[in-house]
Amino acid sequence: MRRLISVTAVVAVLIGIVAGQNALGLGGSTPTTPSAATPLWVTHVARYPGGISGGVRAVYSAQDQKGTSSAAVAPTASAPTRAEPKKNGANVQMNDDSYPPMPQNETAVAYNVIDPQVAVAAANDYVSGGVVVMRTSDSGKHWASTRISPQFAGTRDFCNGGDPGVAYSRRDHAFYISQLCFFRALPFSEVQVYKSVDDGQTWTPGRQAARAASNFDYASRTVDDSIFNDKELIAVDNTPSSPHYGRIYVTYTKFHLQPDGFSDYCPIQLSYTDAIPTANPVLSTWSHTAIQPDNPGGDGTGSSANQFSDPVVEKNGTLDVGFVSENCNDSVDPHLLFQKSTDGGQTFLPSAVQIDKPGQYADFQDAGNDDTLPPTAFRAPNTPSLAYSPRTDSLLFVYQNNINRPVSQADISYQTSTDGGLNWSNSSFLSTDSSNQPAANDQFFPWAASDESGRFYVIWFDRRLDPANVRINTWQAVSRNDAASFTSVKISTQDWDPNQGFFTSGAFIGDYNGLAASTDAVYAVWTDGRNDAIGETGLGETDIFTKVQNKP
Repeated sequence: MRRLISVTAVVAVLIGIVAGQNALGLGGSTPTTPSAATPLWVTHVARYPGGISGGVRAVYSAQDQKGTSSAAVAPTASAPTRAEPKKNGANVQMNDDSYPPMPQNETAVAYNVIDPQVAVAAANDYVSGGVVVMRTSDSGKHWASTRISPQFAGTRDFCNGGDPGVAYSRRDHAFYISQLCFFRALPFSEVQVYKSVDDGQTWTPGRQAARAASNFDYASRTVDDSIFNDKELIAVDNTPSSPHYGRIYVTYTKFHLQPDGFSDYCPIQLSYTDAIPTANPVLSTWSHTAIQPDNPGGDGTGSSANQFSDPVVEKNGTLDVGFVSENCNDSVDPHLLFQKSTDGGQTFLPSAVQIDKPGQYADFQDAGNDDTLPPTAFRAPNTPSLAYSPRTDSLLFVYQNNINRPVSQADISYQTSTDGGLNWSNSSFLSTDSSNQPAANDQFFPWAASDESGRFYVIWFDRRLDPANVRINTWQAVSRNDAASFTSVKISTQDWDPNQGFFTSGAFIGDYNGLAASTDAVYAVWTDGRNDAIGETGLGETDIFTKVQNKP
């Protein structure tokens, strides 16, 4: 069912709204008028335990906590910030902080492929309601922060953002950041892209963001409120000999929502463009391809039910996409899937390749089917990552695996492909102990990358060192033999308690971490709550940390 609503009817609910920063930093002028119709994504989140991603659900959760958490403190975007991020041994806090500090989580990172000493990372930011952007020009020794607050051009209203992806374009000498734009009180939903041509110092203004996907028709001024665009990531073709050199790809999940919030289909989609004008990115023109099919009237399962797509571009221009088969209305992930396009995103394989093999993979099913990982309160969905070796053309796919849960709880597993993703190896455990057995307790949120020489790197969250299976460290693995074997080590210098990581509930610590690798520097970035000030402010929070390896 497709409902089109005139924008004039929606704008009417904005009358009387006072612009200004929300006390929890959830959108500069997010409409909250009681006369606004509840968007279908809010109904979906309220009624169904899974489907729409944790970053979006966190906005719903944080705004629900506003009455209790903001009573003690009223932070604003203009509050004083710590100019110099904290250093903890070999770890560095990348973001600056408001006072009291608000959470940052769910991060992505990319480096300048011409000068790898320059890198840009982005994360959900509950100060601005959009993303905090962290940049370095000295291989991660020092970082400076700025912020991007998304804006919906249809009404010029600031929207909630986050869920960032970061990519660098060799052709354009530019960094690109993708993020969402949505409201709790209005039906608009966009995937936006921002551009920087000065290594992350300045970015596209919110009102001029490129629109990779939108449920709003700017020509007819109507909105399709049955569509919610979610969990986008971005990649760029950086090989000069590729037939699609410079093409920008954004993959995302398109939720189709019925009036009661039930999603009958939620397939992976692709938007791509060959140019985003620097002066005004909104003038970019995008093509759209269904990676997975729609299924009107479906039950929210099967080939049209997907989540968390990770795009990677091979040196010959092939676009590879790894993702999970995830039910649209709960957090059940039956399979791990792969798709590819050899014509620049115009077409894909007739059906997705199933990566997992019988008896080698199992999703974690808690009682509520919402991915809550006991004994903690946050959701830990299976957010996989795909990496490509430019030296051997091998693919590496890493993911959370619960096949050995009775013995070791959640593990990180991996599989490889040497034929472009059409066939995959057997599953192997990556998060192992000194005896090469699956490590104890839970491991989750892996991210993978490859450098120019073909070395594969992976990071993940790990609770093996806490007998109570609560406190989190970050581990990293490296393979120098095309993923035939890995060696791993703890790279965080201090652990942290996720129950103190999100306002008053500890319900969200992000859904993923970030990693970018070159032969000059390996940028591992993750959410970290070691500097939590909850004892002082009453508000739990996390920051973004890194340990950069130079000349590994």
